[in-house]
Amino acid sequence: MIKTPNNINKDWTILPDALSVALKACELIEESANDAIEDRGVFRIVLAGGTTPERIYSILAGKSYDWSQWEFYLGDERCLPISSPERNSQMALHTWLNEIDVPAENIFFIPAELGAEKAAKEYAETIKSKLPFDLVLLGMGEDGHTASLFPGHEHNEDDLTHAVYESPKPPSDRVSMSVKTLSNTHNLLLLITGENKQTAVKQWQAGDDLPISKITSLRKKIVLLDQAATNS
Repeated sequence: MIKTPNNINKDWTILPDALSVALKACELIEESANDAIEDRGVFRIVLAGGTTPERIYSILAGKSYDWSQWEFYLGDERCLPISSPERNSQMALHTWLNEIDVPAENIFFIPAELGAEKAAKEYAETIKSKLPFDLVLLGMGEDGHTASLFPGHEHNEDDLTHAVYESPKPPSDRVSMSVKTLSNTHNLLLLITGENKQTAVKQWQAGDDLPISKITSLRKKIVLLDQAATNS
């Protein structure tokens, strides 16, 4: 465990490598799913893009669950054609959702092909009756961004979703769930791997104003890091 400032409420766990992070995340996802289904009959999970989530999805694709009790959402999406391999939805489909028997009506992707503004409005309508989520998965960029919430960008904090323009990483137009929405979850699982995250991790620990540091949860907030990300 790493010690963090008292004003940061999170459970930091350092694991040996990215594979260990992925395997631990799968355990926590399974626990969250079992609890939600027992309590409410449905498990609503918000997916993230990135290399570590991709590995998690591949592992989960080999598991046997009643997938009809799971609902899938996306924390953010890139405004690209619907079949673009650069979209988070396509990664989730290819690594996981196309490999399991999940009803199509249980998959709620962001219609980012419509353009950022229209897609953000439509997705807000889609998710507003689904809150709170049961589990939100998030990664972190080397600049401390999460989902498509970037340092220096300003948004209406009351919105459920944001149209994102001038992203520092291509493509420039995106759609993202807001801090408010991402925090409206029973459980939050943050996945941080790779040497290029070390600077942002130190800034986060120091209490710097990063997008990743603004996300909270209703119950549990767990941060899984590999040793490379912490220089330990």
